[in-house]
Amino acid sequence: MADRRLNCLGEACPIPLVKTQHEMGKMKDGDLLIVDIDHSCAINHIPGWARAAGYNCEVEETGENRWEIHIKRPFKKET
Repeated sequence: MADRRLNCLGEACPIPLVKTQHEMGKMKDGDLLIVDIDHSCAINHIPGWARAAGYNCEVEETGENRWEIHIKRPFKKET
């Protein structure tokens, strides 16, 4: 398992979402991606996409107009 951080400060939608999707595509089960954002539009788009894709996602406010979005790639269930 690995933790990665993606800096999207100063970037407006849809750039943070596109970068997040790209980064999550490179990650393995159990990995955590922390996305730093300061654009309120991304607060809706990134978590909505992540949850629809089956990832665990939480948003944490870290300052005025600054957030961290924590996206964890779940382990696949064995059949």
